[in-house]
Amino acid sequence: MLQPAQTQPTPKPPATPANYTPVRTVSPPMEQATIGRSLVIKGEVTGSECLYIDGRVEGTINIADDRVTIGRNGSVVANIDAKEVVIMGSVKGNIQCSDRLDIRSEGSLIGDVVSQRISVEDGALVKGSVKVHTAQPKSGTTEQPKAAAAAAGAAGAGTAVALSTGSKAAYEGSN
Repeated sequence: MLQPAQTQPTPKPPATPANYTPVRTVSPPMEQATIGRSLVIKGEVTGSECLYIDGRVEGTINIADDRVTIGRNGSVVANIDAKEVVIMGSVKGNIQCSDRLDIRSEGSLIGDVVSQRISVEDGALVKGSVKVHTAQPKSGTTEQPKAAAAAAGAAGAGTAVALSTGSKAAYEGSN
């Protein structure tokens, strides 16, 4: 005997209130432009967001208010003007930083540097002149910061170098 098919009721999903908003636990990602490993750019690169270079750039780079990072595969033959520069690849050109320059152990720089702060890891290559300058002291203070005084005392012919104690980084001045 045939019996009629029995249908089971489909369970309904629980209703969610219309005004429910999930809590955000992750901050928005930092805006950053990337020049990939296979890209070659010749000319002027300008912008107002951080830039990561893992390809090749020839010309000029002007990211005055943000950071420029040259990745391990990056090769730059350009003058760079940025707030911060991090070098893990190769740079041939002059660098102007309003804040700091960080050259990692696998990085190399052939060119002149003007920056407030500089960090060179063991194994990095630096060839060129390095000028470390400080921000203008606030009004009412007459004491020059120790780093600025040391840089001014070591400047000699306009070249000051700040390397950590025991650093094996290569430095060749333009003298």
